Amino acid sequence: MEDESAQWPIGRLLAAASRAVEREWDERLRAIGLQHAALIALDIALRNGPTGADVIARAARVQPQTMSRTLERLERDGMIERGPHPDDGRRRVVTVTEHGRRMWETARHIEREVLPDDPELRRRLGAILAGARAHRTDTGPARAI
Repeated sequence: MEDESAQWPIGRLLAAASRAVEREWDERLRAIGLQHAALIALDIALRNGPTGADVIARAARVQPQTMSRTLERLERDGMIERGPHPDDGRRRVVTVTEHGRRMWETARHIEREVLPDDPELRRRLGAILAGARAHRTDTGPARAI
């Protein structure tokens, strides 16, 4: 018997595949005590070095209040530290701790197990996202995809 998903429209197939991968990845992240939003924050903070919460929120495309809650959990769990900003005493700088770096590395390993990197798939998905972004700017306000 042929897999019925072979007959699905490409949009339905992409959405179903995305949900399946995300569900497995989220379950495995929860098993190590990490939420997906926290992983995004760790990734941004590691790529930018010590930085402000506002920079992390912008890069994650979430509201600062949303990122603040995520950073509070990360700090409570010992994955980040927040200290005074060297140039602005009203702001704080987020730094990933060694524990946070290990958790990020474990999460990256889990991601590769759940969905091994495939350069062709990466290229095609990037093209889909670029096309969606171009379409949003052509047709008005951005909507969640």
